Amino acid sequence: MLDIQKIRADFPILSQTVNGKLLVYFDNGATSQKPQVVIDAEVKYYNEINANIHRGVHTLSQLATDAYEVARGKVKDHINAKHAHEVLFTSGTTHGINLVANGFASILKPGDEVVVSSLEHHSNIVPWQMLCEKTGAILKVIPIDENGELIIEEFDKLLSDKTKIVTVNHISNALGVINPIKYIIEKAHAVGAAVLIDGAQAVPHLKPDVQELDCDFYAFSGHKMCGPTGTGILYGKEEWLNKLPPYQGGGEMIKEVTFEKTTYADLPHKFEAGTPNIAGGIVLGTAIDYLNSVGFENIQAYEHELLEHATKRLNEIEGIRIYGNTKNKASVVSFNIDGIHPYDVGSIIDKLGIAVRTGHHCAQPIMNFFCIPGTIRASFSFYNTKEEIDQMVGAVKKAQTMLS
Repeated sequence: MLDIQKIRADFPILSQTVNGKLLVYFDNGATSQKPQVVIDAEVKYYNEINANIHRGVHTLSQLATDAYEVARGKVKDHINAKHAHEVLFTSGTTHGINLVANGFASILKPGDEVVVSSLEHHSNIVPWQMLCEKTGAILKVIPIDENGELIIEEFDKLLSDKTKIVTVNHISNALGVINPIKYIIEKAHAVGAAVLIDGAQAVPHLKPDVQELDCDFYAFSGHKMCGPTGTGILYGKEEWLNKLPPYQGGGEMIKEVTFEKTTYADLPHKFEAGTPNIAGGIVLGTAIDYLNSVGFENIQAYEHELLEHATKRLNEIEGIRIYGNTKNKASVVSFNIDGIHPYDVGSIIDKLGIAVRTGHHCAQPIMNFFCIPGTIRASFSFYNTKEEIDQMVGAVKKAQTMLS
């Protein structure tokens, strides 16, 4: 069992007040809060070993390089990649997805097909639309049902020898639905297609095993898993990363440059042009250490309790509708109240110190499916409590009374 009060003490921001109330932070799907150990690690880097990496023989450069590559190794172990050079540092999930989409521009031809799902964040839709416009490929979409679950039978029908890549999220950011990605990967591979998994919403809650999943690419962000903003990871199978061309040109990603010809560096540097977010990469390793010290089995069990409690309490409110009604979901509750705009509810409960997300959550196709302008999304983390959920429910009831 988790010692929640001890954990909460690790996060300095949770002790502050907002609008005169102790902060209740339920916007973890947008970004997580940071423990003191992560904040300290960022300060330590700039205080002690700030230098550029991979390029200097001086002591600070070597220390920074070593710390950066140790962090890469931590990520490799965390996601169970086969090789450290299959782990690319990026600025976030969006960067990783665009890197792969850009690479597939040299592979796709007119008539080839790209499959996405109706549950995707815009960052896993728009790059593929751009790719299809550039190459003449065709975008196919897996539909969802009223519970917010993918209609797998329809996915099966979409697959053919024209399918070149399937890209879906592990967990929906808007609804919290956990997708059957193992099945999706196996079926896509059966027709020779590659698979990219958007793991941005999954990595705060579970440890993906990329070898067991057998995905070709897995992208995620550091800031949603207690790490710094501007950090992310793209895992790619060695064979695919060798096949794709570089995403950006510049320093670090080259082996030899002449005006006649440039040869590219080996993995992972081929995809890491320029000076990276060195501090961010190192500190992401610290965040992973912290989460593992808490334990992902503990995190999942506790967050499931929070999800059940929130669902039960919110369902007490007359006129409420919760979207994403499935047993297989993460600790996210996305809901509306009849006759009230989600923005209005969010604004009122913010005055009571409660932070939730309102709007379409960069997932407009989902909102269009349900014919709504957006939802109120409460996304929970392991440092939240049932008492905070009760406060939110009380605040929502108060907002309902004021707005009715």
